Amino acid sequence: MEDTVALIQKTLDKIRPFIQRDGGDIEYVDFIDGIVYINMAGACQDCVLIDSTLSDGIEIILMEEVPGVIGVKLASQMPKKEEAEAK
Repeated sequence: MEDTVALIQKTLDKIRPFIQRDGGDIEYVDFIDGIVYINMAGACQDCVLIDSTLSDGIEIILMEEVPGVIGVKLASQMPKKEEAEAK
């Protein structure tokens, strides 16, 4: 799991300059059940294209480069702690 998280963070570091070029940023939050949870900051935080950025960009790259990643969601969509522990 630690190797997976390190690879996720390394991949996000490769993506970050492209997001920063548009005035935004990306922050890794957690990796639960194959889903990478992130926060978007700066211009990306309230951008109308955030869903597209997540699914057509960040998610595709992470799924290609990190074995075990099946999706990317915003940290606000993380399961509540009780739900995660019930699994």
